[in-house]
Amino acid sequence: MFYRRKSYIVKSDFLEEFNEHFNKTNLPSQLKHGARLIGRWMKDNKNDTYEVFAIWEYESYEKYQRIESNIKEDVAHLQRIKKWYEKNGGREHVYQEYILEVKNEEIVSTVTKVRL
Repeated sequence: MFYRRKSYIVKSDFLEEFNEHFNKTNLPSQLKHGARLIGRWMKDNKNDTYEVFAIWEYESYEKYQRIESNIKEDVAHLQRIKKWYEKNGGREHVYQEYILEVKNEEIVSTVTKVRL
């Protein structure tokens, strides 16, 4: 299995918009193409920002790459993304004003198999 953690630092006043976009646009596209969401959480940083992060599971790194490639070729998804950015002042504006940091990282389990 391959696991990844996708995280964002988002300004508080954009949090509702950001979470709605995930639930209406990004999540359905990921699931449609075969990704498995383990969970998505947020943490108040107490400085007018939140860390929002999701853990995703894939059968393998190669499967993850295929899913990401398929999403990047999904014309309907790309149109929804473009429309969302335009509604919020454009991609550059969103990343300058609202989404301050993005990380996409492989994560590795530290749990060893235990026999009961």
